[in-house]
Amino acid sequence: MKKKAKEPASPDGSMSLSGHLRELRNRILICVILLVVVFGICLSFAPRLVTLLTDMGRRYDYVYVYIAPQELFLVYMNVALVGAVVVCFPVLAYQVYAFCSPGLSGKERGYISGALIAGGLCFLVGVAFAYFISLPFMLRFLIQFTGEVDVSASISIQQYVSFLLTVFVIFGLVFELPVVSVLLTGLGLVKAEWLVKGRKVMIVIIFVLAAIITPPDIVSQIMVAIPMLALYEISIALSRVVGRARKSAAEAA
Repeated sequence: MKKKAKEPASPDGSMSLSGHLRELRNRILICVILLVVVFGICLSFAPRLVTLLTDMGRRYDYVYVYIAPQELFLVYMNVALVGAVVVCFPVLAYQVYAFCSPGLSGKERGYISGALIAGGLCFLVGVAFAYFISLPFMLRFLIQFTGEVDVSASISIQQYVSFLLTVFVIFGLVFELPVVSVLLTGLGLVKAEWLVKGRKVMIVIIFVLAAIITPPDIVSQIMVAIPMLALYEISIALSRVVGRARKSAAEAA
């Protein structure tokens, strides 16, 4: 059999639609294979990860139960899936960046690559903030109500782990706010003055979002809203710095 002739490259280095689709297929295949492999590894460590999460509640006398035969197994699956996405995120982000980079300018590549690195670090900082500061306060506050009535707390393991994972993801995303503001300012899509003018509106939006994305208790909402307000102010400061640097570079050019 004759081998299929390789499609010649365009003189300007551009790629045809079929070439883009093949590249997209290959990158998606890499991501899927990596996720499946890492998911299997994380699944083997899932009991240890679940124990680590439940130990946080045991400090405040939480008692866990599961009320369906498959519930504990589904908890392991959820934890393994989240762990696989977190572990594979650098590779997944690189595959997206590598696919999009040919259509970006040199300055845009610099901003986006920096945002991906800073975004990953900020996400980890947000998860650490939730684990060491917010969640202990939430769990201690919520369990104290059982002392006022004759009711014992037997917490569904699935509900408990889902609550923790939700809080981790929320805080990880919230801590991305400065990175997003710097990226948009660097690309010329946002100005610090706009963020300052919209501060009052953003305060209302932040509290509404905190009420939507958190469990239905005021403490969780406040614990999410306060960091979001602080990060918004940090975003304004960073946006000003990037805006000045961008203006100076434009004047020097």
